[in-house]
Order: sequence, then structure tokens, then C-alpha cells
Amino acid sequence: MPENLQAEPPQDGNESTPKVQVQRLKITRPSEDADKKSALKRVKDVEVCVPIVYGTIAFWLGKKASETQSHKWTVYVRGAKNENLGAVIKKAVFQLHPSFNNPVRVVESPPFELSECGWGEFEIAISLFFHDDVCDKQIDLYHHLKLYAEDESGPQSIKKPVVVESYNEIVFPEPPADFLARVQNHPAVVVSRLPSSINLSLVPAENAHEIEKGDTKTHALSPFFMIFSEADELLKLSGARQQVQAHIVKLRRQLSMMDRPPQSF
Repeated sequence: MPENLQAEPPQDGNESTPKVQVQRLKITRPSEDADKKSALKRVKDVEVCVPIVYGTIAFWLGKKASETQSHKWTVYVRGAKNENLGAVIKKAVFQLHPSFNNPVRVVESPPFELSECGWGEFEIAISLFFHDDVCDKQIDLYHHLKLYAEDESGPQSIKKPVVVESYNEIVFPEPPADFLARVQNHPAVVVSRLPSSINLSLVPAENAHEIEKGDTKTHALSPFFMIFSEADELLKLSGARQQVQAHIVKLRRQLSMMDRPPQSF
């Protein structure tokens, strides 16, 4: 049985616009004994990072919809820039509420998603399994399905969905050499700078058509996906840093005013 790694459940949010939640999950390196048993050769001083986004998009079906089928929603795991994750992820297992028929759904090829109709909100467990040359651990993610935007006034709209997404970077330290050689030029993967001493055997590149077939760049829901990029995060960090510095300057000014001796009139 593969070992489980869990990501902390994101905070709940009811929003019609995407909610950015950033997490980073580092896969623990197996022991040397485990590597000997599996005959895996690992590449030291290298990390393979796979940025992913998981979440839900929910549409209200309008006044004519039944009470028990008021919304249509989709839960998914996608590349942060809508790349095909099939080179790394072997399958995704979605655990729905027990009231659904066949609540455990297995998706064995990208895009890793499923759609359903219903009326209630609940937590969805998502388990990711990797290819044999990647990792023998599974990752368990948790996402709360949101159907209603509580922060908005006025009637619901059939055109404006409720979108909640979480960003996560899955990091594989000291990856197996075969895995690294296979994905080092794949668009869904970020590889740290390779030491000059490393000489990887060339692996034929995956067919471009196959890569595009499993991506979500032309997905019907892609207009509602959040755009995640390193530049965006850096801008947010810079803005937050400037706010903190401005607040510090203001506090120092107030403290200096308090330290001054009172003026006599």
C-alpha cells in the first residue's frame, strides 16, 4: 500500500471570484534501504516541483431547477498553468458525500476532474497517485465544495459561478533518475538547476499532441480559472512588504511624538 501524505485543509471561503490559497507539500525522501529494495537510482541536490491547482466551480441552474439538483459543479486537479499532469500523476480518486451513487470516483487519465449535480456543500477528499518511477506515496488533499456566494447581495446568477481554488507545489527532492530524465523538459514540471556533474540519458520527448490532449488550456471552464504565476506572487509579496514598512514608519513617528517633552504655553 502506498504511504499517505496529507495537505492541510484550506480555509473555507464563499466567493464568486477565485480565492487564492498557497500551499507547498514536500515529499519525504525514502530511506536508503527502501531505495535498495526498489533499485531506484536517485539524483542528489536536485528537486522536481509540480505546481498544481485543485478546486471547484459551481453553477446555479436557475429557478426551474429542482431543489435537490439546484447546482452543477466540477471538482478538478489541474496544472497551475493548465498543463497536462499525466506525466506525473497516474490517477486521482475523488471521495464524494456518501449520498451520491458510487461516491468514490477514480479518474485514470487527464484532465483529472468530475462533474455532478446537487444542492449541498461538503468536503471532497482528493487522493493523487503517481507513476511507478515517480513516487510510491499518495497525496491526500481536501477541498470544501462551495455552491453559494454569501458575500454577495442580490439574486444568484446562472452565468457567474462560485469558484474556489487552492494552489499547491508538490516537491520531489532527490528524484529518481529515470523520472527526472523523462520529465526534465515537460511543461508541467519545474526542475531545479542541474549540477554540471549530472549526465542524464536522453529520453524521447512525449508527443506534443498527447501533452496537449490532457491539458486544460482550452477547457470549457478555463475562462473561470484563476491565473497563478510566480510574478503575481512576487508582486503581492512586494505590496505587502511596502504596507508593513509604511506601517512601521507611522508607528515610529507616533512613538517619537510620545517621547517628546510636553510644550509649555
